[in-house]
Amino acid sequence: MVERLAPDELRELFQRVLPEAPTRPPGDGRRRHGDREVLAAIVFVATSGRTWAQLPPVFGPSGPTAHRRFSEWTRARVWAKLHRLVLDELGARGEVDWSRCAIDSVNMRALKGGDLTGPNPVDRGKSGAKIHLITDRTGLSISMAISGAHLHDSQALQPLVRAIAPVRSRRGRRRRKPGKLHGDKGYDYDHPRRWLREHGMVHRLARKGAESSKRLGRHRWQVERTMAWLAGCRRLHRRYERKAEHFLAFADIARTLICLRRLTK
Repeated sequence: MVERLAPDELRELFQRVLPEAPTRPPGDGRRRHGDREVLAAIVFVATSGRTWAQLPPVFGPSGPTAHRRFSEWTRARVWAKLHRLVLDELGARGEVDWSRCAIDSVNMRALKGGDLTGPNPVDRGKSGAKIHLITDRTGLSISMAISGAHLHDSQALQPLVRAIAPVRSRRGRRRRKPGKLHGDKGYDYDHPRRWLREHGMVHRLARKGAESSKRLGRHRWQVERTMAWLAGCRRLHRRYERKAEHFLAFADIARTLICLRRLTK
């Protein structure tokens, strides 16, 4: 199971972003579990939706040990770095298509509340969270953020575009700017259109009562498919983490696995 959840390709990339292991005091005879075994355990929790206490013993590390290492690596921003590394590898192959990008969001219930949560307007005001995502033309995630469920989609557009990290290209300089950005009617406001024009991007944001969402959906279905793929990481069906950085870490793990499938196919 360890080899299936943490294959060689993932392990090799993971080693490149892994911080140096902390030194233990003299006389501490406890064995430190291998990074690959702990990584497989974390991927299992992310994809299965199990709690840390339900981690099977087949992985080696206990639930508390895996959670402690997960927290350490989250503080070191390992998961975001890992996703960026995988995306760079895809960009170097020319598999990141910037010509038509799409933006969207998805709500989920936050069962325990916590940082970056808020009343969900589509769930009777219950505590919820939202994942905001920008994908390239093929559905690869190039930018992601989380917020409370009450944040309007249009308010997330500018920070999400600014957060796009430079990605390697097959030829020339790194790239971080979409050619066109497609969005649904939740982004139908003048300020995001004006801001995109000022920054040299063509907007394709649906207009309420004027444009058919069916026609614009020809270029938006990839981001919706990627949202469905993220839901394959069952830890994202509901938000159980009170800490926003832990919830974001699971989302980073999910989109890394999506990009890795493209990289290794």
